[in-house]
Amino acid sequence: MGRAQSADLAQLDTGVSEDVLMEDVSTIPMDPKHGSFWMRSRIRPSVIGLAMSLVVLLGTDAHAWSTLGHQLVAQVAQGLLTPQAKAGVAELLRDEPDPTLAGVAMWADTLRATDPERFKATAPWHYVNMPQGTCRFIETRDCPNGACVVGAIDTQRRLLSDPKQPFEVRRDALKFIVHVVGDIHQPLHTSNRPDRGGNDFPITLRTEIPPEDYARERYKDGVMETNLHSVWDYYVLASAGLEMTAYAERLRSKARLSNTLHGGPRAWATESCRLIDRRTLYPSAHEMDDEYLNAMRPLAEQRVEQAARRLARLLNEVFASHGR
Repeated sequence: MGRAQSADLAQLDTGVSEDVLMEDVSTIPMDPKHGSFWMRSRIRPSVIGLAMSLVVLLGTDAHAWSTLGHQLVAQVAQGLLTPQAKAGVAELLRDEPDPTLAGVAMWADTLRATDPERFKATAPWHYVNMPQGTCRFIETRDCPNGACVVGAIDTQRRLLSDPKQPFEVRRDALKFIVHVVGDIHQPLHTSNRPDRGGNDFPITLRTEIPPEDYARERYKDGVMETNLHSVWDYYVLASAGLEMTAYAERLRSKARLSNTLHGGPRAWATESCRLIDRRTLYPSAHEMDDEYLNAMRPLAEQRVEQAARRLARLLNEVFASHGR
């Protein structure tokens, strides 16, 4: 990583050093026994439920936060948009059933059901893998041809910013951005472990939280057979027991818009990756209960807030520079 990029990373959203940023994160209360993100909303388009139910049938791993997490990021971000950005978003989403950022937050995942070929082509856009033991992002190694979450944010931002692009291209670029900015803030989507972002780290979770529809057959007698990635995608935020709107209001009260996008997606990816070890996301055993979820939830909520602030700033800059 070059010095210029390192300087960007050191400031991020806060304008302070990386050490201060990480100390900020480390003040979140954690359960010492663990050392030590997303529940679906009950109100969602039926196609989202169909797409999620096909995860098992298609035999591939989900590449995103669950619905609640993505909608939280989007709804909090919507409240931080400038009037010009709100108008630009409304214009591009005018034909959507729910013409809001939260309304399209899961669109990139619903392609699994609605357009399998496109989903297959864009699946790498939801994550980035780095070599074991390092969080240093090298584009040619970790994101060939822009096929990773960092490259997706860069490419879709350029398309969204170009008023000469067809309406459909800019609309879809906006929908991808809403989703993948959320993804890059889920630490296990920027992994440096050889277990596919925790998908190959099995977890036996004892919890009263009902699973998502597609996974119900693996939930018996209050015990869920799952993996660490799914714990972070769904159960950590689900443990708050809040519906999306109420949860978003609570998080919005804490979110403050930053003045710049310090670092951009390369810095965000490195930041997420470093949290895996610095916050000891991997438990020492493969069995856990709600104690782990409660311990990790403040960190997950902080990542939602950061994602929302950065998404809002990105969209504000795009629509300020290029209009609607």
